[in-house]
Formats: sequence, C-alpha cells, structure tokens
Amino acid sequence: MNAISLDATDCRILAVLQNEGRISNLDLAERISLSPSACLRRLRLLEEQGVVEHYRACLNREILGFEMEAFVQVSMRNDQENWHEQFAGALRDWPEVVGAYVVTGETHYLLRVLAHNLKHYSDFVLNKLYKAPGVMDIRSNIVLQTLKVEAGVPVDLLSQKAGKSLAV
Repeated sequence: MNAISLDATDCRILAVLQNEGRISNLDLAERISLSPSACLRRLRLLEEQGVVEHYRACLNREILGFEMEAFVQVSMRNDQENWHEQFAGALRDWPEVVGAYVVTGETHYLLRVLAHNLKHYSDFVLNKLYKAPGVMDIRSNIVLQTLKVEAGVPVDLLSQKAGKSLAV
C-alpha cells in the first residue's frame, strides 16, 4: 500500500463530494473556501491517487420496482475443487446480487440481494443460488425496514487523522 497525506481541506472536499457528486468545481471551491483552480488541482490529485474512484447516481430501488431486499448467508461444501472460484464467477452473472462478501463465522458468503417481489426472490434462490456448484446451505434475512444506509466512507473519522499518512 502507498501512503498518502490528507489534510483537513482534502477531507472537506471528500465529505462534500460524497454527498453531492455532481457539484460543480466552482460551487465546491466556494463551499470549502478555496480558489477554483486550487480546488480543481486538489480534486484531480485525489482522483489520480485513487481516493476518489468514480462518481455515480443513487437510484431509488422501490420507485424502480425492487420492493424486496434480503441479506443471504451462503455456506459451501469444501470438498468440491475450486468451489470459491466457481461460486464467485456465478454470482457475477446474477444481477439480483448487488453486494457480495466473503465473511468470517458460520457461513462463507454474505450476499445483498434485490428482487421485485417474493416470487422473483424465490425464483432467484431456487433457480440460480441453489443450483450453483458447491452450495450447501442458504439462510435468508428479509429486510423489513432500513434504518440507516451510508454507502460512503466516514470522512469525519478521516479528519481526526488529517495531516497523518493514510494507507491507500
């Protein structure tokens, strides 16, 4: 890992960008009290260093018809050769899986799955997930209510380290 140094101004830039990715450079510079050229120079450096990876829009899943969200724990049979690679390859082709993590604990994977409704979710589990090579057990946790979603990084915690080297 390369170490970079972020100061308080960099942290303010990141905090604003994380909440308002479409903000113009002029508005961003004004918000953080920098000249537009200095702000753009800092932003380009943050992009070049890989701190800012990309920009995206947050879509409202319910308005788009994805009424169901589930966190799914998947346990695998370890006796099958290349079970991890096969499963990782299969889940990349499933659009319903919007997040996939290798985890510690009793299961191997935690998946975040979006579906239009219960029938769509059931079809996904029965026709894709259970048929994946090596899948031994599936445990679904259906989301009843979302209390907090933060897709970004807690930039406030970075400001505590401002001026110190951060690994990237």
